[in-house]
Amino acid sequence: MGVTDPAGPVMDRDEVDRALARLGAEHEAIESSLLALQDHAGRRLLEGAELTGTTQERWAAAEASITLLWAYFDAYAGTLRGARQIRARRRWSSREDLVELTELLRGESVTVADSAAATANAPTLLSAGGRLSQRFTLAALVERMNELYASSLNMVVTADAVWSALPARIDLLAAELQRTRKLAHSVGVRPGEHPAGDDLERITRTLTKLREDVVRDPLAFWVPAQGSSAPGGGRPDTTVYDREARDLEDVRREIDAVLTVRQDAEQRLVKLRDLLSRADRTLAEARTARGEVLAKIAATEVPVVSGPPTVLQEQLATAAEYRRQAQWHRLSPLLESLEQKAEDELLRARESLTAVTAPLAVRAELRGRLDAYKAKVARHGLAEDPLLVERYDAARRMLWSAPCDLRVAEQAVLRYQRAAADQLGTPRVPQQGGPEDRRGE
Repeated sequence: MGVTDPAGPVMDRDEVDRALARLGAEHEAIESSLLALQDHAGRRLLEGAELTGTTQERWAAAEASITLLWAYFDAYAGTLRGARQIRARRRWSSREDLVELTELLRGESVTVADSAAATANAPTLLSAGGRLSQRFTLAALVERMNELYASSLNMVVTADAVWSALPARIDLLAAELQRTRKLAHSVGVRPGEHPAGDDLERITRTLTKLREDVVRDPLAFWVPAQGSSAPGGGRPDTTVYDREARDLEDVRREIDAVLTVRQDAEQRLVKLRDLLSRADRTLAEARTARGEVLAKIAATEVPVVSGPPTVLQEQLATAAEYRRQAQWHRLSPLLESLEQKAEDELLRARESLTAVTAPLAVRAELRGRLDAYKAKVARHGLAEDPLLVERYDAARRMLWSAPCDLRVAEQAVLRYQRAAADQLGTPRVPQQGGPEDRRGE
């Protein structure tokens, strides 16, 4: 090769030797990297995959880059080999040899003819002006190879990272999905009959499509790391996978609830029958008590006691039928609803009994108060006092007669209390409200 315009001063023999040693080390490092890229599992998968979308476009460009990389490397190796041959001509290189070596090692001595197929797949690799060949210095060629290697490796590593992460996780989730579907089928949770069955069908379709999309276009499921320039900097996008995993877990919990119903159905049905039976007995007691109150208490309002709700008994019969037919998915929500309604019904019956028997409780309270004052008067030796005996007898006749007028009876008790207070020299009993007032309080 002739020397026309050497780049800078002519190198001496020691500089040439040091440059050749450095370039030889670079040659070995570049060759190792290219061979590692060639053998990378991700690259082999990309070569054999039916790609679509972003991955298809970027892999076409990456393949072109890898083709150019080997062309650049061959040109680099050829130039280095020529420089070593010139240096090996003589032990003490001549001036002409050093000029030629300087041109090879520092000048634009490397001419690379770009592959037409490569540049067609990756137009950005065309040289300025659309030329299909370029001249480089060895340093510039190494820099160019580093750029192409970094972009190609990033594409390969990214695709491999997605393929290594998502399909395996999807397969594990799909296996769990199949187990859940079998379990759901065993307890009657089927598509079109239960919402959880519909959810399982939807999750199945979504996971199937997700796996196909990941295999064909892995780069569509990659989230690059902000500010990272390292190959493969980022993480797989698991948004769809995570959502379906959460939905499957929700379905699994619902299936577990149905299984629990299957195991405890008889016990819960017995408990429901007991609750409704207690509510019916309480209402019956309230109706009986109402008749007693109407017969024994006068001039008071007694609330009407309603009968037991037949709808709960009908729903209980439906629940028992579901259990006999093993329709656990229908039994589960019905039992939950019935349990709450039965508790409410028992509470309503108890409140009804309390409201009905309130007048009897008032009468019992007045009787207790009258007897308590009589005992107090007796302790003070006034049991035979004519006024106290007269007022006690009047109050007692009212409280122990039927029907009893509570308002009049209470006034009689108050008159007896005031008379007793006057005889005992204690403060008078204040005026008190009637039975209705106390109940209002």
